[in-house]
Amino acid sequence: MYKSLLNAFVLVIAVTVISDSVSAQRKLAPHRKANHTTITARSGESLANVATRANISATQLAEANGLEVNAKLRKGQRLILPVEEIGEPTKPSGEIIGKRINFTDGGSIDVDEVWRQGDTTWYRTQGTSQGSSRPIRSIENRYKSVVASAPTPVVADSVKKPAAIVSWIYLNDGARLRVDEVRETGDGAWYSRGNLNIFLDKGRIARIDRDDPNAPASEHPSDQTWSSGNTSIDDLIRKHAAGSGIDPYLVFLVIEQESHFHTHIVSPKGAQGLIQLMPGTARRFGVSKPFDASQNIRGGTKYLKELLTMFKGRVDLALASYNAGEGRVLDFGNRVPPFKETQDYVRRISSRYRRKAGNTSTISKS
Repeated sequence: MYKSLLNAFVLVIAVTVISDSVSAQRKLAPHRKANHTTITARSGESLANVATRANISATQLAEANGLEVNAKLRKGQRLILPVEEIGEPTKPSGEIIGKRINFTDGGSIDVDEVWRQGDTTWYRTQGTSQGSSRPIRSIENRYKSVVASAPTPVVADSVKKPAAIVSWIYLNDGARLRVDEVRETGDGAWYSRGNLNIFLDKGRIARIDRDDPNAPASEHPSDQTWSSGNTSIDDLIRKHAAGSGIDPYLVFLVIEQESHFHTHIVSPKGAQGLIQLMPGTARRFGVSKPFDASQNIRGGTKYLKELLTMFKGRVDLALASYNAGEGRVLDFGNRVPPFKETQDYVRRISSRYRRKAGNTSTISKS
């Protein structure tokens, strides 16, 4: 009798232990699937720190790895990143045309093929292969769009489709990028071009411009969208350009090219300030403090006005004179001197001025 009771008691304990074990496995099962992406802990990081870096909640990361939310980690420890299980009740029909890689930092990229080799993810786009070590959240199929037939809408002749806003990213080295869309963040900006999504660090960006073709026209079309990023400098440009009787957008372009809006910059040749006045030119136009933004811009706009008057409104010759000196332009028979630096200078500024300001009558090719 005693032996039978003992056996029954042991059996109850065994069933309880097995039940608890199965229950625990069920809780962990959703996070133990193959092909999980991992993230490596850095020195001194806690689980919460890693979760913030991976852009997921600390609770999710803790559950996926069987750890406490406030757990301390050792340097180099690998943690599983939970992958969201997305059902496909409305899975697109049609042929698969490629893959979409979704990164843990929020970016994504559409590719033709993708494969892994060690810790590196390789992908091919338009015949070009490239490797990436960025942590990946998921990889999904891309399907050929199936457009349902629909009645053709009747559109009145007077209704025009709004033109798309054009975005430009200007870099500190003088280059610029035309992009489809740009989203600014605290550390920089994400931009998309075609099927690429790329991040630019804030330190590389001079400014971002958006040209809206649907914006109402103003008296000075070139004055709509330009900005140095500094309201005080913008106001000084407008004030002194108006005082000298020239387009503020032209002054803006010259300052951008000369100094990228750095007030205390000095060139290797000794030109000073925002609009880069040589000491002799500064004295000639009454600029006693070349690093004072107001005096510097005032002197530069007066000099530009004098050059425009000298060359009868020819913006290209005024710009060439500003870069190389009016004596060089006169020496070459009122033509842009054949110096690469000067020709590049004139081309960069005048092409932007012509396109945005519409002042084609004052810009000639020489």
